[in-house]
Amino acid sequence: MRILIIEDEARIAKRLVRMTNQYFEHAPASLTVCDSLSKGINFIQANEIDILLLDLNLNGEDGFDVLQSMVSRPFHTIIVSAYTDKAITAFFYGVLDFVPKPFDEARLFQAFKRLSAKEKPAEISLKYLAVRRSGNITLIDISTVRYINGAGIYSELNLQNDKSVLHDKSLDALEQILPPQFMRIHRSYIVSLTEAKKLIIQPGSRYSLQLHNGELIPVGRLRYKALKEKMG
Repeated sequence: MRILIIEDEARIAKRLVRMTNQYFEHAPASLTVCDSLSKGINFIQANEIDILLLDLNLNGEDGFDVLQSMVSRPFHTIIVSAYTDKAITAFFYGVLDFVPKPFDEARLFQAFKRLSAKEKPAEISLKYLAVRRSGNITLIDISTVRYINGAGIYSELNLQNDKSVLHDKSLDALEQILPPQFMRIHRSYIVSLTEAKKLIIQPGSRYSLQLHNGELIPVGRLRYKALKEKMG
């Protein structure tokens, strides 16, 4: 696990390092601490990371500059900040969790547990998915996504305008941050339930989901029952 901490207060950075090492003691983490946004951005551009722990106020610098420019990257971001009024906006941009300062071990561990859990924040959900195009960041309104399919280490967003765009996060990573109207119906597909029209049983005990635009999406046998219940 490769973890970057961007935090300008040395005392808090040390707490984060200690607690992070404690949580990942059975799978040692590679930890790097940067005390400014510029150092953090340079590190991200030169290195692969799995988790970013990000403060939103670093000596007057706005951590959202990192969030907005790096939100399309494949790693997960956990905000650690006293600026709780920014939580809704942070979740809109697809952060994994928002840990308010002051924080304790239990709250930070709860955020780390979300890396493997299916639970999602109850009241706040993702509004945009950010994709990189020719070095620029484009925000895709989540309500325009019909379904998402796996594309190797990436994901392909299939939109209501019949266009598709690649996202740097994997299907598993996106599943952790997508709002409740999105459901994993197959190992390679996540679908927006607002796009679902009807379930189809095909010869050989194969299942498909027909969307309102007529497309057929395969449904995994083990996911059919849950999808049927969701659709009523």
